[in-house]
Amino acid sequence: MSPTKVGFGVLWPACWTGLPIKLVFALLAFAMGMMHFEGRLGIAFLMLLASPVTVLAMPIIVMGLGSHFGEGLGLPLLFLLSIPIDIWAFDVVGRTFLLERFRKEPPGGLGFTLWWKSALAGAFFLPIMWFLVSVVTETAVSTSHSLAQAEALRGLFGTGLPISERIGLEVTLWGTIASMVLIVLLTIGVSTVGRIVRDIAAVAPPAPGDYQAVITRWDLMRVPGDQGLFLTGVTGTGVLMCLLFWAVLPVTTPHPHECCTKPEVKVQAPFKPIEALTRNEQQIGELAAQVEALEQQKAGAQGEKEKGKGKADGGTTANAPAEMKL
Repeated sequence: MSPTKVGFGVLWPACWTGLPIKLVFALLAFAMGMMHFEGRLGIAFLMLLASPVTVLAMPIIVMGLGSHFGEGLGLPLLFLLSIPIDIWAFDVVGRTFLLERFRKEPPGGLGFTLWWKSALAGAFFLPIMWFLVSVVTETAVSTSHSLAQAEALRGLFGTGLPISERIGLEVTLWGTIASMVLIVLLTIGVSTVGRIVRDIAAVAPPAPGDYQAVITRWDLMRVPGDQGLFLTGVTGTGVLMCLLFWAVLPVTTPHPHECCTKPEVKVQAPFKPIEALTRNEQQIGELAAQVEALEQQKAGAQGEKEKGKGKADGGTTANAPAEMKL
C-alpha cells in the first residue's frame, strides 16, 4: 500500500472516532463562556480539532503566525483534553488497521506511539502548510483582482467587466489555485503519517492464525466485554453531560434593558361588527336626545327673553302720554 493510502486509512477513521467526544467538551466550553470564538475561522478550527496531529502545531500557529481562533481559557483546555481522546482513537484504529491490512500483531502502546510521532510531525509540517497556503491565497487574490481589471477585458466588454462576472472570475481563479496548493500539501502530510504507520508495521510480528481467525479477532475487538456495563456508562455519561450543559447554558432569551423599557400595551379586544353597530346606534340616540333637550332649553330661554322684552316695551308706551301732559 502507498503511504498516502495508509495515512488516509488511519487518519480519517481516527478523526471521526474522536471528534464527537471533542465536540461535547467544545460545547461545554462555549456554554461556560470559557471560549470566545471567531466565526471566520470556523472551518480551520474544526479541522485542527478533528485532526489528532495538531495538538503541538496549534500553539505554533497561534503564537508564531498570529492566527487567533478565539480567546479564553477554553481553547488550551480543549486541546489538552483532546490528547487522551486522540491516543485512544489512534489505538483503536491502529490495532484494527494493522490486523486487517498488514496482518501484523499490534504492539503494546500502539496508540501512544502513533500519537507522539504524528503530533511531532504535525508540529513541523502544519505551520509550514498554514504559512504557504496563506501566502499563496493572498498572492492569488491580488493577482486575480488585477486580471479582472485588465484592459483586454475592458475592451472586450466596452464598459468593463460586469461586477457579478468579475467577482465570479476572481473567486474561481484564486480559489482554484489555493485549493490545489492545499490538496498537494495535505497529500504530503497524510503520506508522512502513512510512512510512520508503515515503519511501525514493518517491525511488528505477524498475527497468529489464518485470515479467518484474524478477521474474527478484528470483529471481536469492537465488542465490549460487559455490554450492559458499557451501555450504562455511556448513557449515564451522556445524561450527565446534557444536565451540565443545560445548567451552565447562559440565558439566550432577549430581555429589554432597564433604560429601554417599553410601556405596557393593552391587548385590544377583537372587533365585533354587530355589537359596534348597536353601540353606535345607542350613542346616536343619546346624542339626538341631548341635542333635542338643548334645543328645547334654548327655545324656552328665547321665549322668556322675548316675553321680558315685551313687558318692557309696554311700560314705556304707557308712560309716554303722562309725559306729554306735563
